[in-house]
Order: sequence, then C-alpha cells, then structure tokens
Amino acid sequence: MSEDPDFGNSAKIKRREFLSAAALPIVAVVAPASLSAQSTTSSSASDRVRVGIIGAGANVRSIQIPGFRQISQCEVVAVANRSLQSSQRVTSEFNIPRAYGSWQELLDADDIDAVLIGTWPYMHHELTLAALAAGKHVLCQARMANNATEARAMLAASRRYPELIAQLVPTSTSYVIDNVLQRLLAENYVGEVLSVEVQRLRRSFAEQDGVLGWRHDRQFSGYNTLNIGSTYESMLRWFGAGSRVTAQAKVHVSQRKNAAGERVAVSIPDHVDVLYELANAAQVHMRFSETTGLSNGNQTWIHGSEGTIHIDSGLNVFAGRRGDAALSAVANPQSGQAYYRVEEEFINSIRGVEAVSLARFETGVQYMEWTEAVHRSVESGQTLNLPLA
Repeated sequence: MSEDPDFGNSAKIKRREFLSAAALPIVAVVAPASLSAQSTTSSSASDRVRVGIIGAGANVRSIQIPGFRQISQCEVVAVANRSLQSSQRVTSEFNIPRAYGSWQELLDADDIDAVLIGTWPYMHHELTLAALAAGKHVLCQARMANNATEARAMLAASRRYPELIAQLVPTSTSYVIDNVLQRLLAENYVGEVLSVEVQRLRRSFAEQDGVLGWRHDRQFSGYNTLNIGSTYESMLRWFGAGSRVTAQAKVHVSQRKNAAGERVAVSIPDHVDVLYELANAAQVHMRFSETTGLSNGNQTWIHGSEGTIHIDSGLNVFAGRRGDAALSAVANPQSGQAYYRVEEEFINSIRGVEAVSLARFETGVQYMEWTEAVHRSVESGQTLNLPLA
C-alpha cells in the first residue's frame, strides 16, 4: 500500500507526521522478471486507456506505474499526490504529462479514463465513489476501506455503474502457492478438511520505542489490523468464505512516537488470535503478531481426514496422506504458479479483453466484513456470524 497524499481539508494528519509515517518500510508486491504476458496488439495513442494516479507512494512508484508503462494500450497521463510539488516530483521522475494539486482536479479532467487510488485506506471510500461518479474506471489499493460499511457502499456504487471496471489490488503473498493448493484441495488430497492452523508472525521483539506509522493509527487504517485482511483474502481463494468468528487481541506496545517525538496512544492490536469456521464447520485458528521475537515465522497447516498439507515460511509446500511416514515436498514449478499482473488485468478489463478475477469488490467486502468481525469480537468478547448484519 502506498503513502497517502495530503488532500487539503480531507487529510487531518500534520505534514511532518505524514512524511515520517510515509518513510516507514513498505512490503511491495513484486512482479517477477518473467512478467511478459502483456498484450502485443498495436494501438494508436487515441486508443489507449489514459490513467490518472491519486496517491503516488512507494508501491505505486515501484509497482503500479511501471506496470502500466509496460502496457502498449495504456498511458499514465496525470498524478495528484499530497501536494502539487510532490505531484510534480513524480511526473518528473516518470515523464508523466500533468501534475495536479488536488484529486478533485484530476477527476474533473475529461481526458482521463481510469484512476489508480494509491492512498491509505481512510480515503478509499470517498475517492472510489467520486471517481465512479466522474465516469472513471477504478483500481484501488488494498485494503479496500476503513470498515465494512464503507466497503459495502463502494460495492453498491460500482454496481450503479456497470459500464465501469472496479477492481482491487489483491494480496500477492500467496501467489506462489495458490495454484498448487487449489489443485490439491480440488483433488480431495486431504479428504475432508478438519482444521487449519495459520500463523503470520514477525520474528522481532516488541518495539517499546516504536514509531507511530499509519498502520498503527485507527484514523488512517480503520479496522485493518496487521495482515489479517490479506491473509483471509488468500484463505478465500483456498476455502471460500468463513463464518462464526471469535477473536482476542493485545496491544503490547501501547504508545508510539510521532514525528515530533511525542508518545501517542495506540489502539490497533499488535497481537491477534482468531478462530473461525469454514463452510463445512472445520475450525481455523489464525495467529498474527509483530511482537513474537525469534519465532518460527509464517506457517500454514491444513489437516484433513486423509492427509495433511504444510506450507513453511519459505512458501515451500509439503504433503502426506494416511499411511505415509512423513510429509514430502510437493513440486511447484514456476511455470505453474500465478504471478502479479494486476495492471494488465485492469487495462484488459476496460478494453473488454478479459474479466476481473483478482480482486473484485465482492472479495473486498468479504475480507472487510471478516476484519470487522475480528475487531468486534475483540471489543465485545462475543462470537460474530458472517456475513455481518
């Protein structure tokens, strides 16, 4: 996810606090070197899909803009970042024709067909509704919104404009294993799925003098916590939607320093445990933390009536069936793996070449409802049913 532009009265964060938060490391979705599936159909400049960028942070500059520039039927024509000056820096870096000082100016431009929304989640709802109303196709960074209500409103708006493409940048953390897992489960390799164990753990200790980043700020990140939404998005690809969510969480680092060195209270948890059920009532236990020093990192176990699948921290897949003495490595050649092609899919969808598969707004509503269910369960101590009422 990218850094957020300062959109005048809409952004309440102080400029120096924004710059400090935006400087934090960001995990990028990296397109492999083999990304060569771009359409080769020749086109004139007038046939191209003209894209405007709203929010040109680290991911947008390193991933999305280069991705668009690889597509012959696409041209990035404008940028609206946090200020006119920062917009001009981006247009200069990438030789983009126009820089705007506000997102409203960009949406008013008649010659822009589509927009990439690269801001923090707190702006996604407002910008998506405004862009669709302005007749622009929308590609929105994940996470979809601050909460499920905003996500549902974004989906409803997209359905009011069926002629416009509305797409989300999907999580790429499971691309390497998505196809092989879907194949094994479709082949009934494990039999009936009985339970799933997922842990997404950092190996670092609690940062008692940690910096206040936007991901720790409820105003800018909403109910999004750690990487629970992106992990559930991957689970949706493997198992479909879940139900009956129960969660507990802790804020181990209760204060963080802002850009001025002042300690600010933090309410977003840095350690979460979740239980939920799959459609067949199989139980899923998920553990997320950024305070688990020297842990064994990310792991996934899928246990079934006839077999077990294990994914280690290196995204290597191992499996075994009843009667086997141990798990064995599962071949997962690169040629059979999914890979990042979000910009290509977006442009192709606008041109009518293909339909959006990753990720639709419907998927975003599902992971936002699950994320909010986790939050509500933590706050109330109750079990929440999905979909949320």
